[in-house]
Amino acid sequence: MLKRSPGLPSLSSLLIDAQGVHWSQQRMLALGSQLAMLVITMVLITNVIITLGERRLQEEWATQRYSELQTVGTLIADKVTFQQFRTQTFARGESLRQYLDNPGEEEKARLLSQWQSLQKNIPELMGVALFDANGKFRFSSNDVFGQGPVPAPLLGKNRNMGGNEIYTSPMEFLDQEGNLEPYMYQLAWLENPDQSVRGYLVTYNSMLRTLELIKPAISGSQSPMMMFDTQGLLYAGASSMSPLPRLPDTLSGSLRQTYPALWRQMAMSNFGQFHGDDATFVYLKVELTTQYETRREYFLVSYIRNEDIATRFSQWHTLLLVVAILMTVLAAAVIVLSHLFRLEQRSRHVGIRLANTLFAGDTGSLLVNDNGRILSANPAAAKALMLAPDELKDRSLQRCLQLDDEAYDALKQTLQQNGSWRGEVDLGPEEGGVLRVHIRHAQQGHEAKSYSLVTLEEISELAHCQEELKHNQLLGESAVAAALTRADGSLLKTNAAFDQLLQPGELQCHNLAELLENDLGNQWPRIVQQIAMQGQWQGQILCTDRSRLQSCLQATLKGHLDEDGEVEFIVCTLELAAPRQKLRESGDLVPHRSTILSNLNDLEHYFQSLPGKSRNHASLMLLDISPAGMLSHMSDIGQLEKRQQEVEMQLLRDLPSSLQISHWQLGRLVVILPDTHANHAHLLASKTLERLDDNGLGEGICIGIAAFHEGQSLEQFLSNAEVALKRAKQTGEQRICQAFTR
Repeated sequence: MLKRSPGLPSLSSLLIDAQGVHWSQQRMLALGSQLAMLVITMVLITNVIITLGERRLQEEWATQRYSELQTVGTLIADKVTFQQFRTQTFARGESLRQYLDNPGEEEKARLLSQWQSLQKNIPELMGVALFDANGKFRFSSNDVFGQGPVPAPLLGKNRNMGGNEIYTSPMEFLDQEGNLEPYMYQLAWLENPDQSVRGYLVTYNSMLRTLELIKPAISGSQSPMMMFDTQGLLYAGASSMSPLPRLPDTLSGSLRQTYPALWRQMAMSNFGQFHGDDATFVYLKVELTTQYETRREYFLVSYIRNEDIATRFSQWHTLLLVVAILMTVLAAAVIVLSHLFRLEQRSRHVGIRLANTLFAGDTGSLLVNDNGRILSANPAAAKALMLAPDELKDRSLQRCLQLDDEAYDALKQTLQQNGSWRGEVDLGPEEGGVLRVHIRHAQQGHEAKSYSLVTLEEISELAHCQEELKHNQLLGESAVAAALTRADGSLLKTNAAFDQLLQPGELQCHNLAELLENDLGNQWPRIVQQIAMQGQWQGQILCTDRSRLQSCLQATLKGHLDEDGEVEFIVCTLELAAPRQKLRESGDLVPHRSTILSNLNDLEHYFQSLPGKSRNHASLMLLDISPAGMLSHMSDIGQLEKRQQEVEMQLLRDLPSSLQISHWQLGRLVVILPDTHANHAHLLASKTLERLDDNGLGEGICIGIAAFHEGQSLEQFLSNAEVALKRAKQTGEQRICQAFTR
């Protein structure tokens, strides 16, 4: 039998595409990811190099500036020492001595003239003042200084300094025409030969002018320098032109308040570096006086802006960017060329492998010329046609495929129009079975000759399976009602007899448990458990007066397990059967021995439906089937449920059919014993424990027994059994106890 199919492109185009260079999506993604990683890596490396270069430049500048600060600090200390020497020289001057010996107006005018001359010739000298022995001001070289008395600690006998020593004051500010100017004053003691104080000489020196005399010889204006005291107050170096953020821009400003991070590091060390967000700072603590009593320490701070560092590094920055771009381009070219080389190499390997394995695979292949004669055949094709490879050469393709003239002419016409032909050929079981044939036409280069490639695939097994499927479909249309469901009861397939047996409206439900809710739905989980353990379940359904059937149905549910031993499919068959004994007025089935009640309402209904005599003489057994420690973890719940199923199946087989079993709690079962005395119940419990022990299920099981008293409810009945169960757990090896029995 032949089946035509639409054609495919010619073989020549397929071979060319197969042997060419193909940029697959996977390779494109690989190339893109490699180029992206290359760009990211080069950006990171360039960034790191630029950052390291700028940091290196900062360190070189900081080293240079630290040397400059050391020189400036040394020069300032020397300058202050020289000022002390100069103050001592002023105190020993002849003009001052003559005035002290003979204090007249002429000597005073001569002394003031000398001081004013010195003030004009010494830039940092702001003034000279004279105080009497009591520390009161006498006169000075100008009207700016000397209005206040000498500080009290420097007067009297309690002072720690005197003689040839010079007292240097802390740095203070002086208001000069609206501008603050830092200065320091130095005090010399004027003593008599008997070491009594005759007076005090004070010289005032400008620190700002002192720095201006020192700093130009050290560095230019591009390297700013600031002076702070040990409390963080600025005494020199304030700049109102483009000030640096977080630095005080006016004298007497506090660095501790404006830049706490920098000040904390300065307060913890005498020198060092600080890399801020806007600039790099270098600081050094200098000591201006050496005496312990007049020890004066100050910080010299210099900084360079980060943008200035970047400007100085701009040439190297540009050079590094150019080099990074060139290296990125070259590396990208290498990556692309390596991918092209691999593709070309793989393309050649594919071409060679295609040529070598065209007839060496498991698929049968024939090479046929334009006259329909077989030029070559591989062993798989010879096996499919049940002939030797040498016998196939120069044979007619039409004869090998057993095609009549009409079918072969149609094949050639389709092959000429579409370039290919697909179909199935049945050679019979003795000559090769059923073959799937695919013929593709191709041109041999630019010559006029052409050939066809024929592939043969043996599909006899597939055809057999299709035939078996058809037979199963015919067999399924039998008179016995049958349905295929999953483990949860969902219907997969039903036959016509099953559809006719139930009402059409009921078939709108796609679950067997819901479809037969009154008969199977309540006990479906237990039925599945029994099927998993015993392989099948049987029972009668639709036996009520409300059923439209004249008799009951015998239901047989057979399970099919998967590899894990779980129920995968269930086959349900329904057959007519004689009805069982019915209840009185309710019309519902009395729960039989294959039923385990699942909730308290069902147990209550069953208990109330018992005759009065059976209920009044009934006993109740409460079984605890959980061994000690089984519920120590939530993962043990599944193990306990499995154990409970095994115990239930054992009880269903061993207990008399007149007893009723029900679920109470997880790990606990209730057994109602109508017309049973407590002693007989105790004997039955002992035998039950023996059977469970014999089957390896008795570990940890305890049983409590209670007897029914007239007027009790089921809840009170269960409470009495709970008391007996607690006693049974406390008795140790006995495991059975009674409570509230007669």
